Amino acid sequence: MSKPQSSLPYLLLFFFSAALIHSSQADVGTAAQYRPPYLPTACGGSDQGQFPPGNLFASVGEGIWDNGAACGRQYQVRCISAPVRGTCVPGNTIQVKIVDRALSSVSRPSRSDATIVLSTTAFAAIANSSATFVNIEFQQ
Repeated sequence: MSKPQSSLPYLLLFFFSAALIHSSQADVGTAAQYRPPYLPTACGGSDQGQFPPGNLFASVGEGIWDNGAACGRQYQVRCISAPVRGTCVPGNTIQVKIVDRALSSVSRPSRSDATIVLSTTAFAAIANSSATFVNIEFQQ
């Protein structure tokens, strides 16, 4: 009579493998920054109340703008790399509210082709504020 084989080692291997695989729904792009004046915006005009507490807001490039549907969306953003080593603030992820379209914002972005253009406060939360742009991971 043969001894029944335990499936426990295979089950443990499956769960261990699943834990190692990190499935992410995030996209990658670039983030620049823009400075005041921020008003008027393409989303809320001259309404000062459109800005969230803490000034974590952004304008978006054409790839996200979506004919204005991006207004009010919230994105989680983190710096993943930059041309200058040590630029990213390790481990910081911020949530920003979209308030403007980068192409038409009053203040020009530090890089014109950025995916997301962060307020100075938001940019400084994830990267050295002297940087022109950084590579980011972001998700709605």
